[in-house]
Amino acid sequence: MRPGESNERTAAERIRAEHDRLTAAERRVAEVVLAAPQSIGFGTVAELATAAGAGAATVVRLATKLGYEGFTELQESIRRELVHQLRPASERIREQSGSGVVEAHAAVELSNVQGTLERAEAAAVADVVGHLGDLRHPVAMVSGDASTGVAQQFVSDLSSLRPDVHTICGNDVAVRRALALLPTGATLVVLDVRRYDRWVLDTVEHAHRRGCWVVALTDSLLSPLAGSAARTFVISAGAVGPFDSHVGTLALLDLFVTETASHLRRTAPGRLDAVESAWTDGGSLVDP
Repeated sequence: MRPGESNERTAAERIRAEHDRLTAAERRVAEVVLAAPQSIGFGTVAELATAAGAGAATVVRLATKLGYEGFTELQESIRRELVHQLRPASERIREQSGSGVVEAHAAVELSNVQGTLERAEAAAVADVVGHLGDLRHPVAMVSGDASTGVAQQFVSDLSSLRPDVHTICGNDVAVRRALALLPTGATLVVLDVRRYDRWVLDTVEHAHRRGCWVVALTDSLLSPLAGSAARTFVISAGAVGPFDSHVGTLALLDLFVTETASHLRRTAPGRLDAVESAWTDGGSLVDP
């Protein structure tokens, strides 16, 4: 153990240890804690109780049974765990055992996808799709450096369905030019997790002041990106290795694209047909 690290058991470890002693209601609460730690870390007793279909008193009893003094201490423990998960890669790599088992990766990535999509409320998704499918307004994508790949895939897919989809990136001159040309009412999709790229925070705040409609994909509802967003989606980025996973994020962006395609089913087919014809005429793709 390195200086400054804690040997405190995680909430998940405590739940596993006490599982047989938990009542049915307490187990429901524990399952919510395990499935959505980020929402619990920044939620309330009432919200956790509602999500689990239990009473507030059950939440408090579970926290006590797990060895915490109350819900607040349980919540603080989960917050510390989330911060630990999002530490720099330079720290995490020193803890790797070198035994990257396929099953471990599969479990983490399935959890990322499930946790991200389960927190995506239907009304929020519909709101985002309504803006992405509004052809009167352009869509711009802003992403932190680490998530550039999935952001580019999203922009490419969305561009196949509708015109006027852009990526804002580059040096200060390029970013400021792009912001200056964004009209009021443009939709801005921003993606970043702790530790946030400073230029991303500045760009989103500037776009918000200009009247852009912002949707944020980030690691918590307390993210600085959430303050400028009309809609915020909490993404799970846990990983076995030293780098944050983008699998859950990609699943959420794919959901947006899929639903937008349905929203634009009268206009998008023509664009897709034109692209397919261009590829066929040019022999661009090989299909043995």
